[in-house]
Amino acid sequence: MLNILTAILLFGFIVLIHEFGHFLLAKLNGICVVEFSVGMGPRLLSFTRGETKYSLKCLPFGGSCMMLGEDSENPDPRAFAGKTALARFLVIAAGPVFNFILAFLFALIIVAQVGHDSPVLHGVADGSPAQEAGLMAGDKILRINNRKVTAYRDVILYTFVHPGEQVTIQYSRPLDGSRENGSAAKRHTAVITPEYNSESQSYMLGVSFGGYQPVHGILELLRYGAYEVKYCITSTFDSIGMMLRKKISVDDAVTGPVGIVSMVGETVEQGRQEGARAVLLVVSQWILLLSSSLGIMNLLPIPALDGGRLLFILIELVRGKPMDPEKEGMVHLAGMMFLMALMVLVLFNDIRRLF
Repeated sequence: MLNILTAILLFGFIVLIHEFGHFLLAKLNGICVVEFSVGMGPRLLSFTRGETKYSLKCLPFGGSCMMLGEDSENPDPRAFAGKTALARFLVIAAGPVFNFILAFLFALIIVAQVGHDSPVLHGVADGSPAQEAGLMAGDKILRINNRKVTAYRDVILYTFVHPGEQVTIQYSRPLDGSRENGSAAKRHTAVITPEYNSESQSYMLGVSFGGYQPVHGILELLRYGAYEVKYCITSTFDSIGMMLRKKISVDDAVTGPVGIVSMVGETVEQGRQEGARAVLLVVSQWILLLSSSLGIMNLLPIPALDGGRLLFILIELVRGKPMDPEKEGMVHLAGMMFLMALMVLVLFNDIRRLF
């Protein structure tokens, strides 16, 4: 039960940060925030400061930021709808942006603790496609099919998403056989077709990497922290692409709140058995993944989501005048109905998987 509560609070914290982004940019742009809530459902307590009611609600997840004139016309000069398109764009975009900022902060914790996974080859299997293409231990993978490689996870992700497809590998090899002290290296290119491995049930190049390396200095920490967020974004879009190409089923790729809470609870319990550092890393990894995912999904141009609202503002900027509020409201209502139906389906699949 404690692990489930931890998972719920974790997810709620991520949603709360999202809503705080809307709240902060609304205040900075002179928009009246009617109510800012921590939690959902009936109010437990509240107080009013200035024009805003601050509420604590009984369900310990999420939050909300209710702005004046957000969904209807209002003559008040501090109403959301009365502000410039740029101001409204910044307020709506702030939610996802704050999710990415939160993900980045916890990515820094992860990188500081475990380092980064270097794309330098530790070994090449005998008779493997990589060996036949001329790759050797000590080579550093730079690109795979023109996708930049920062960590060896990029190579693993690409071969997983494009199973069995021929790839062009760009790599560098030290001229003196050593990568110490920034020695000179020459670039090479190899064309490789991964082979299916029945033991791992996946297509493999036949290479191994040397594991995680410590970061050196604040700039390297920031660089690899940003990479962790980028990797989450890339893997999310790759998963969507696999669903569209029918490489994986929607059931396998999409997990709803029930499934997420269950997985978070299980991994937190495993971390508790290994100590406080393991719990910190597990929690940080989940915040990184969930906050990045929430930011991405909210930016998709789907009505009722932040991305859908941003799309209408962009259309307004192109047209030079706003869309008809009534028609826009109908589109967002239809989007909300679609999302609710999708959520019911996802919850059903979550529960079915649990039992």
